[in-house]
Amino acid sequence: MAQGRSGPVRRGAVLALAAALTLAACSPVYRSHGYAPVAEELAAIQPGRDTKATVQARIGRPGATGVVGDDAWYYVASTVEHFAYREPKVVDRRVVAISFDDAGVVRDVRQYGIEDGRVIDLVTRTTPTYGKELTVIQQLLGNLLNFDGRSLLQN
Repeated sequence: MAQGRSGPVRRGAVLALAAALTLAACSPVYRSHGYAPVAEELAAIQPGRDTKATVQARIGRPGATGVVGDDAWYYVASTVEHFAYREPKVVDRRVVAISFDDAGVVRDVRQYGIEDGRVIDLVTRTTPTYGKELTVIQQLLGNLLNFDGRSLLQN
């Protein structure tokens, strides 16, 4: 009789394992990208006193700097949620912006979150090119018929 029960128990275990694997496959995966210093590290940076060298020693080099010059350092950390077949979604973003004056002394330390971000529409215009638009066959035949054997002999 014990053998009669092992079949349903085994089948139940297999079904439970399949259900657990299915549910595990549906759970989101979170990935962290970048680095932004925590509040305790930022509290140690004093505007008007710290320099680029002391900031670098305390929290490291930034992930990005200002476009014109090196007067702003940006530390960016993002958490991205990957869920099954859906497009990845940024669920958290922290940006720390440290600005410096001309002497390299800290002027300001600011923190931004994902709620401070905004979506920017990209311009999708294209620059027109003038001339004939050739098909692939026209391009191939044009290149074959444009062959000059003398250029091979000159080398």
